[in-house]
Amino acid sequence: MRGALLHAVGDDKLDIRDDITLTPVGPGDVRVRIRATGVCHSDLSVLTGVLPQPLPIIPGHEGAGEVAEVGEGVTALRPGDHVIINWTPACGDCPSCTVGQPNLCMTYMMKSFAEPRFRFGGDDTPVFGMAGCGTWAEEIIVPWQGAIKVDPDVPYEVAALIGCGVTTGVGAVLNTAKVRPGATVAVVGCGGVGLSVIQGARISGATTILAIDPLESKHELAKKVGATHACTPDQLPDAIGTLTGGQGFDHGFEAVGKSAAIMTAWQATRRGGDVIIVGAGAMDDQVPLTAFSLLFDGKNILSSLYGGGDVRRDFSLFAKLYKAGKLDLDSMISSRIKLGDLNEAVAALRGGEVLRQIVLFG
Repeated sequence: MRGALLHAVGDDKLDIRDDITLTPVGPGDVRVRIRATGVCHSDLSVLTGVLPQPLPIIPGHEGAGEVAEVGEGVTALRPGDHVIINWTPACGDCPSCTVGQPNLCMTYMMKSFAEPRFRFGGDDTPVFGMAGCGTWAEEIIVPWQGAIKVDPDVPYEVAALIGCGVTTGVGAVLNTAKVRPGATVAVVGCGGVGLSVIQGARISGATTILAIDPLESKHELAKKVGATHACTPDQLPDAIGTLTGGQGFDHGFEAVGKSAAIMTAWQATRRGGDVIIVGAGAMDDQVPLTAFSLLFDGKNILSSLYGGGDVRRDFSLFAKLYKAGKLDLDSMISSRIKLGDLNEAVAALRGGEVLRQIVLFG
């Protein structure tokens, strides 16, 4: 089958090849035929080494498809089911799962660093899948908990978006920050995740939603999906004065994954408000907060990994919101491409102007 392979961090090009194979489907596994997958900034972070992964690797984690085969003992899924890929499958038994935080389960994530699911070449060289997935290939094998059934009425390209960007952004609002009607919200970064945060804030009834992005070309779409105002980081002090009387916003969301963006969200948030970290940043990117500010500003720093919820519940919820016209996911797709276009798609992602590029499989 066909897939896009990264041999080493920093490679200029992905190796798009036709001799990728899968390991056999084992007990508890499912084989999924990928129908759509997103080109997410986290994928770029794997290519650059910001998010460390075993190599060689097939990137891609935001995907949806159709179950092609189920392993022994799998009863929740059957061939033909439409599914969304869940890159953090919940084992159900670890401390994170038993205290109601399945998004923090590391059981299968850790296994993905030791159990490559792909092979390539005449010598069957082992190949890993990003976060145990590897949706930049025509088919993948995941634990059955890593494939969440979805209404077949939901288009595959929309289901793929729900698999990461939408759940990460909307979930941060509903599950982590628990934004209430009448709240004020600032969102730093207007990519796919940031736009999802904006939509979550709109759904929650926030009255003032400020989109912050240095690229003014992104402001119009941010307003289309729910932002009431938009500005660049340089314009933020004026916006805080105009929109909040100088107090700051109840919630400041960071959806970029950089310390500078976190500090912008901190600046935007009022004393006693919540600063929510949504973007996936680098291990060596230090956030320059003083001990004095951490105490006396009274702000709450909240981490929101994968939307801070339970995808077994949230995927279905977000699909229903889309079908009800409450989530505008079609506007977030900037282009629909083929697997062979991935090198150009990665270059466009580096440029920063695109939102979500979706790879569609025949």
